[in-house]
Amino acid sequence: MLLFLQIMFTEFIAEMGDKTQLMLIALTSRFKLRDIIIGTAAAILVLNGLAVLLGGLISEVIPTWLIRLVAAAAFLFFAITSLRGDDDEEEEAKEENVSRFAPLTVFCTFFVAELGDKTQLTAITFGANEGMSAAVTVWLACSIGLFAADILGMLIGYLLKSKTPDGLLNTLAFFIFAIFGNLTMHEGLGLLLGKNHPAVFPVTMIIAILFILASVVVFMKRVHKDVSPRIKY
Repeated sequence: MLLFLQIMFTEFIAEMGDKTQLMLIALTSRFKLRDIIIGTAAAILVLNGLAVLLGGLISEVIPTWLIRLVAAAAFLFFAITSLRGDDDEEEEAKEENVSRFAPLTVFCTFFVAELGDKTQLTAITFGANEGMSAAVTVWLACSIGLFAADILGMLIGYLLKSKTPDGLLNTLAFFIFAIFGNLTMHEGLGLLLGKNHPAVFPVTMIIAILFILASVVVFMKRVHKDVSPRIKY
């Protein structure tokens, strides 16, 4: 029992303030609480299961730079879709299809973002130290600790959603995803090319500029869409 509490508390502390916790706050602007809980819980169980049972095999098979670049692309994609906002007519027409894939979308996003993160490394460390005899204990303790920290992010996100004006949470989500997307892209390029490689910063800046231009285009389309119905007679 003492081992279980120690691991759970360590994992909880390791996740506090982490990018995935902030990411969940941003995801509340796009998905229902039920879908986020299902997707996050499934991702946490799978990730910690891989960490405990396979140890460091994942990091050896999949290059860290590839994980970071995929995560960065996912963050930037969600930034754009958050900025675009919701079309009420399209939302009603597609609500059933979206709800079907929402848990899977949350699962994939959380999985990629958390893969190779410090919380998974913590689980790998505990799994290696305690051995296969305590694998189930380590797995459950890590999963509960990680989920407890992330549930705070979900609750904060939904509290903001109910208390803030329409569109404000989407704007907050855009900045959260944009910041983490560009930082993760810079990290991934540094791992791929070398941290001190002269091309890392210029390439990161080019990607950031292209992202800004795409964001401006999406934002202008959103403004035009919001204004057009008002000027019709």
